[in-house]
Formats: sequence, C-alpha cells, structure tokens
Amino acid sequence: MSFVKVTEQASHYRHLEKMSVPELLANMNKEDQTVPLAVEKAIPQIEKLVTAVADKMLAGGRLFYIGAGTSGRLGVVDASECPPTFGVPQGLVVGLIAGGDTAIRKAVEFAEDSPTQGWKDLQAYDITDKDVVVGIAASGTTPYVIGALNECRKHGIVTGSISCNPDTPVSAAADFPVEVVVGPEFVTGSTRLKSGTAQKLVLNMLSTAVMIQLGRVEDNKMVNMQLSNEKLVDRGVKMLMEQLSLTDYEQAQQLLLKAGSVKKAVDDFEKK
Repeated sequence: MSFVKVTEQASHYRHLEKMSVPELLANMNKEDQTVPLAVEKAIPQIEKLVTAVADKMLAGGRLFYIGAGTSGRLGVVDASECPPTFGVPQGLVVGLIAGGDTAIRKAVEFAEDSPTQGWKDLQAYDITDKDVVVGIAASGTTPYVIGALNECRKHGIVTGSISCNPDTPVSAAADFPVEVVVGPEFVTGSTRLKSGTAQKLVLNMLSTAVMIQLGRVEDNKMVNMQLSNEKLVDRGVKMLMEQLSLTDYEQAQQLLLKAGSVKKAVDDFEKK
C-alpha cells in the first residue's frame, strides 16, 4: 500500500536553533492549535470506534491498547487512569507497549520492529473474540502493532486503530480506523508533539465516552471514582452533599467512606 507519510514531512519552520525562546513557544503553540481541528474532522471515525468498543464491553469484553514508543505510553496512561477515574476493575482496560513495562520509562531498541511480538503479548492476557484491540501508531506503519491487529482479525477479534497519516497499513488492519492528520511536526518527524497530542485527545474521547456508555458517570460526575487521596475524598463528599441535599460535611464524609464510592453512598442512603 502506498500512502503519504505526512508525519515525516519537513517542518514548516526553519532554523529552530536561531529562534528566541518566545518565538519557539509561540510557533509551537500556533502548531498545537491545529490539532483539535484535525481531531474534529475524525469525529465520525471516533464515533464508530466508541460504539464498537462500548458494545463489546457491555457484553463483558475488555479493551486493549497496543502501541510502541510515545503511542504505546499514551495507551498505557489512558488504561491506567480508567480504574481510579471510573471505578472499573483493573484489567478491564489494558495498555500494552512494545518492549514491556521497561519501555514505559526507557526506550527499548527495535522492540517495535517485531511483527509477531504484539500478538504474543496479547495472548498472555488470554484474549478472545469478546475483547477489542485498538492499535496506536502515529506513523501507521509500526510492525508490532500491525502484526497484532492482523492476528486479531484472523481470530475474529474486533480491531481499531489511531494514527496520524492517511490510508496507512495500520488502518488497513483495523475494522474501525481513526486517522487524525495533523500535518508536519514542529521538529521534523518528532511525533511526540502534535501527533502525540492528537492521540491523547482521541484516547480521552474514546475511554470517557465508553465509560459513560457503561454507566460509570452520572450527570457530569465521577460517581464511581476511587477514593485514593484526600482531594478525591473531598470531591466525593461535595458531590454527595449536592446530590442528597446534605448540609453536614462530616455526615456526608462518613457516608462516603463507609460506602466506598459516591454512587454506593447514594444508593445506601436512599434505601434507608
């Protein structure tokens, strides 16, 4: 398949080393402002992916992200934030990165070049056709991701992808591809910049919309969040006071800590 690798095209800016700090920051900010507009164009693709993921998860399946480098790290971050934010169990959303957990902090050379390792990594989680796998690759050409998605499709597993080039191999390997074409990077080829920002925005949209579909949000509140620090406990108490029209902070706090979540505290209170 031939395609235009926009992510590798030359930056619109020359001689960055000669720019002042204010010029560097202003020009980077100017480029970053184009990213949400590129994401907006991809909303119809994102909608199809969200619907497919929500359908699988409502039927008891899991969501897997798989990627390499920056893309892999972004998937791991999104997966790791689902349990504390939405109160879902560990393992419902899983982020896999080429090179394993070591690669989250330190680049593992050539890990992304294996077309077979991604599927092996997924098999370690006993993946089945109940699950859905989303491959994340800014370039759209990462062998680790493409190989995994191709094997998933052979085994009847629904696949999605997030990339930043049009008509890529990773899109061809996905049932529900999302392509956010943000154009050349400020530093030529450095996809940790606009491409990384675009992928983060799409992941935010994907996981949040899916969790809302799963009933993990009520009104606009994280009623299932884990009470893992004082800030979140305080937030939960204030949610509870508002929802139950309570005026006593201490009473609401006791209810919340006993129940373990805002949702359960409300249910317990209303049963009385």
